[in-house]
Amino acid sequence: MIIDNKTVDYEHFIHHGDIKLSDEKEFVEFIDAGHEFLIQQIKSGRPIYGITTGYGEAGSNYAAFEEAEEMQKNLYRFCGVGVGEFLSAEVSRIMITVRLISLSKGKSGVSYELLKRFELLLNQEIYPLIPSQGSVGASGDLSPLSYIAAVIAGEREVIYKGEQRKTIDVYKELGIEPYTFKAKEALAVINGTATMSAIAINAIAEFEILLNSMESFVAAIFEVLLCDITALEPFVHESKPFDGQIQTAKNILAKCSGSELTHKAFSRYENFHLESEQNIQDRYSIRCAPQVLGVVRDNLEIAKKWIQTEINGVNDNPLIDHIGKKIYTSGNFYGGYIAHAMDTMRICVGNVADLLDKEFALLVDHKFNKGLGESLKINPKSTHHAFKLIQVTLSSLSADILMNTNAASLYSRSTESFNQDKVSMGTTAARGFARQIPDLANMLSIAFIGIAQAVDIRGYGKCSAHLKKAHDEVRKKVSKLENDRRLDLDIQAVKTMLFDGKFV
Repeated sequence: MIIDNKTVDYEHFIHHGDIKLSDEKEFVEFIDAGHEFLIQQIKSGRPIYGITTGYGEAGSNYAAFEEAEEMQKNLYRFCGVGVGEFLSAEVSRIMITVRLISLSKGKSGVSYELLKRFELLLNQEIYPLIPSQGSVGASGDLSPLSYIAAVIAGEREVIYKGEQRKTIDVYKELGIEPYTFKAKEALAVINGTATMSAIAINAIAEFEILLNSMESFVAAIFEVLLCDITALEPFVHESKPFDGQIQTAKNILAKCSGSELTHKAFSRYENFHLESEQNIQDRYSIRCAPQVLGVVRDNLEIAKKWIQTEINGVNDNPLIDHIGKKIYTSGNFYGGYIAHAMDTMRICVGNVADLLDKEFALLVDHKFNKGLGESLKINPKSTHHAFKLIQVTLSSLSADILMNTNAASLYSRSTESFNQDKVSMGTTAARGFARQIPDLANMLSIAFIGIAQAVDIRGYGKCSAHLKKAHDEVRKKVSKLENDRRLDLDIQAVKTMLFDGKFV
């Protein structure tokens, strides 16, 4: 992918590949012109925030131009206060890429030489080791991004070839000289929204796999519980034309194609005989599944759109307009769009988990599963319990997810001597969304083990081709549950298959 000052498409961005910074003469000169304009303004004696002043509340403390280099070095050093688990190498890679995209717009006053350092880190696969906690999402992700700045300068630690190592040792091994930041450059690196954006991008990529797999599970429920697919018909959803709802219903209906287990009530009313205790309509958790998941799909697309705008935006302070010869003090570092997108996505995951919990409860309960038996037992002996407790695990995971749906954007904290008195909490919201993904994946892993068992009981030959394939994938790793055994290792095996896209 070539990076210049043009818009980078989200879908292209998420795929791993070599990053090349444009070396077109016009682009290089445009970037360096911004930096030269900034230097001229500083040398003229004009006070400029973060360059010849202190930071934040210390913005009234003035420094000489000759002290600018020391100011930049001290900035990334005093911001090295992160705690908690380290972000993954993948998130670190995305953070570097996102920051490079923003700085390449030419409105941050950095040099082309600095941008080349970002390219070097990416193509040498040198990823800063970054603690996950310590950002309130304005003035951007100061602490986590300081770890990128420190690594560029040859300090702190990195993930290199899967190992945690001192940056300076890796640099010596590869013959790389540490970089010395010019005026404003360290500030431009750390004063942005790359951390929250990177966490969001990585988590959304995983969530999309789970959402597509959830549609497969819903389709399977329609089959093994002998449901009426009238609720999936295009006429229904075109009558309430939300894009996500229409797409979800279409996906689920297509996955049921060829099944001998589902039926269409409207096409058999003439000969329909309502048997004892049989309801003519399925429960809401089945019948309304497209409406539930459709909202999630639409919100997912909104979140991706907002993230694309954010990563292509310039979100540090001050902004440098060398064309108009102005310097703008501003607040683009405020991560409100990411915060609200991630808060909404956490609610979406909560709704998916709640739906899954209710559908799985129907699957294993003999009172509702239309002949699949008590806890999907194959061995009828009273000493066997089959899926009785695994349903408890699934339900407990849904509670863990639902407890993590409070809006982080409402928890703004006044920090840094009340200078940062309204902050986005965007990184907290993104981390909260990312934390839900493993729980939802475990829930779906349990769900597909249950579906495979239901297929064995109901009859493999009557299932759709899509359900047969899902059954076969599970059976590659998990044998039929005939006698009680531990299932935790089975859950982990299916979870790996899930993220490999086996149930999409």
